[in-house]
Amino acid sequence: MDWLRLFFLHPVSLYQGAAFPFALLFNYLCGMDSFSTWARYLFLLAGGGVLAVAAMGPYALLIFIPTLCTVALVSSRGPQEVHRLTFFFQMGWQTLCHLGLHYTEYYLQEPPPVRFYIALSSLMLLTQRVTSLSLDIREGKAEAALGSIGNRGSSSECLSKTLPYFSYLLFFPALLGGPLCSLQRFQACVERPSSSYPSISFWALTWRGVQIVGLECLKVVLRRAVSAGAGLEECQQLECIYVMWSTAGLFKLTYYSHWILDDSLLQAAGFGSEAGQRSGEEGYIPDVDMWTLETTHRISLFARQWNRSTARWLRRLVFQNSRRWPVLQTFAFSAWWHGLHPGQVFGFLCWSVMVEADYLIHTFANVSISSWPLRLLYRALTWIQTQLIIAYVMLAVEGRSLSSLGRLCCSYNSIFPGVYCVLLFLLAKRKQKCN
Repeated sequence: MDWLRLFFLHPVSLYQGAAFPFALLFNYLCGMDSFSTWARYLFLLAGGGVLAVAAMGPYALLIFIPTLCTVALVSSRGPQEVHRLTFFFQMGWQTLCHLGLHYTEYYLQEPPPVRFYIALSSLMLLTQRVTSLSLDIREGKAEAALGSIGNRGSSSECLSKTLPYFSYLLFFPALLGGPLCSLQRFQACVERPSSSYPSISFWALTWRGVQIVGLECLKVVLRRAVSAGAGLEECQQLECIYVMWSTAGLFKLTYYSHWILDDSLLQAAGFGSEAGQRSGEEGYIPDVDMWTLETTHRISLFARQWNRSTARWLRRLVFQNSRRWPVLQTFAFSAWWHGLHPGQVFGFLCWSVMVEADYLIHTFANVSISSWPLRLLYRALTWIQTQLIIAYVMLAVEGRSLSSLGRLCCSYNSIFPGVYCVLLFLLAKRKQKCN
């Protein structure tokens, strides 16, 4: 029975798996003419509420309170001010919750409840939907329910205007994970006719299940290899490189497995693929593209492909609105969004520097290296460098604490980001002279 305990250890996976039959039921009911649009919204909202209480217990209030406040702001403020207000409220609320985690872990030195971790993870996803909604309203892509709260209209009229917002913010297929879905796409999926609702592709779901099982089997093998050797505390010299790479591999396999499961849940409910896509709108993009992540020799491409919907959200929210140092500001905001643990701050800021170095290094190489043997050698070396730097960043972010960060920085692994830092300095200086 030991091998069974290694599968789906993360509680979020268990709750996502438990929600799977209800996603299939929702898809089936949407094919019936008697299942109205409002019944669909209520089903998704009720499912989200039940899943939140089951997974988070009393900490579900950390999700319900900002949801109520967001709908109140959207329903009472104009399009030009709703984004600023909802952004600062949501990030302020999330920061307070993360500070509670800091207080428990670092001051009380007690392990926080698992349900609190799940609530924080769900709250981060809620922040994505809240800010995406407020940006859509500001840019005119979504209609604000202005005046639906506090006016003299009937309660049924108020409900009809606000129900889509409540349902969007709490719909159960995306409550605990999954790619970010815009309000327009969500409404298009929910409100489409029963006759055009997509049938479930059991072959696609089966293939995703096979992928998840395969990834979990790889995790079992890699975990045994890691546990049999020395850790980052006991490793010596070059042995630390293998420890770093194998430990980061465990983290990546865990993320890949979770992302495929999250995508499968959305697909089962009818929110995946090209469902609900409108002309001019970006299509559905799964969070994981394992082939690109494992074969790319560019850190900047890895950053864009890692958790792709989140990368696209950060680009829209921060990068495109930054006048100076957009890469640095984007990664700094990502550290804030993740909780501002010491390892996260260092890891994301290090990642931003590596991305800047990546741009300069590859620009210089494209001009300087012409023969194909040298290009092949260059690609192989930069692939190794990319994988090891990403492993370094991942251990810093996942380690979080100052003690873990200190062990990582004092190991031989710091050579790899250090090489890119030196190249960044030299190439930036050369670029200044050329200009």
